[in-house]
Amino acid sequence: MIVFDLKCGAAHVFEAWFKSSGAYEEQRAQGLIACPFCGDVAITKAVMAPAVAAKGNQAPEKAPVTPEAFKAALAAIARVQAEQLETSTWVGTAFAEKARAMHLGETAEAPIHGQATLTEAKALVEDGVPVAPLLVPVAPPEARN
Repeated sequence: MIVFDLKCGAAHVFEAWFKSSGAYEEQRAQGLIACPFCGDVAITKAVMAPAVAAKGNQAPEKAPVTPEAFKAALAAIARVQAEQLETSTWVGTAFAEKARAMHLGETAEAPIHGQATLTEAKALVEDGVPVAPLLVPVAPPEARN
């Protein structure tokens, strides 16, 4: 895994983890990376400071995250996720099968969402299939009011 500081067109800087540099480039090219603050998909790598170890047993001080900032970030993530769900297709428990088929070129690529077991999700990641968990739970269409 590799971590990058990323920046959107509105200059919001955020951190994201990827399987490799290639995985980052692939997801960025497909517009799969969105700013958690504003939803912008015009993402570039931000300048990163080198990781310098603290002297001895001293840990660097981190600014505490306020409850308000945490709630605002979570709300932004939920908004972006909701926008992306509007343009994707619910495939239910066939998610792993359909995602793998798209990855292997057996079917046309299209945005999908659905359910996968932990074992299925781990296998998809190990096989290099670009998937991500939904951060805000989504009810299946038949379970909504």
